[in-house]
Amino acid sequence: MNITDLIAQAGGLSSIARELGVNEAQAASGAAALLPAIMGGFKKQAATAGGVEGLGGLLGKMGGAGLLENLLSQSPTDVTKGNDVLGQIFGSKDVSRAVAQKASAQSGLDAGLLKKMLPMLAMAAAGMMAKSAAPAQPSSGGGLGGLLGGMLGGGGGAGGGALGGLAAMLDRDGDGNPLDDIMGMLGKK
Repeated sequence: MNITDLIAQAGGLSSIARELGVNEAQAASGAAALLPAIMGGFKKQAATAGGVEGLGGLLGKMGGAGLLENLLSQSPTDVTKGNDVLGQIFGSKDVSRAVAQKASAQSGLDAGLLKKMLPMLAMAAAGMMAKSAAPAQPSSGGGLGGLLGGMLGGGGGAGGGALGGLAAMLDRDGDGNPLDDIMGMLGKK
């Protein structure tokens, strides 16, 4: 099961739809377009933070599973935390804007809506990964490493694996991580 399905099962997509005043199909379409870049950012963080264990520690410092709980609560979501997550994984607001623009072109949804959705999805993904990191066993193929590998198709491979439409389009060098290509497009590589 991929991260989009896990977020939907937890109620994240319905929470996002409710808060943004869109239907669940639009929230799901936005998530499908945005999550590959978000997960690419997390994968890049894992590479620089000392692997999956380092990323788990970083997720804990950012709010851990509480990020998902914040999104799921009936209170308005504090997107400041989501913007902090995006700052950590993307490095700049320019990258977030570029991700929203590319996702808009791919999904047909308004870029402004996707910009609002992006921090919420970042919180949901970070919270879901933090939740899965607690009982993770490194060799089990599950947990945090399983979520990252499952979403990004593991080590690269032809055809893009779990990388769908937008991510495959953004992953120009075929390394399984669209974030480095987005950064290159912005001249920030």
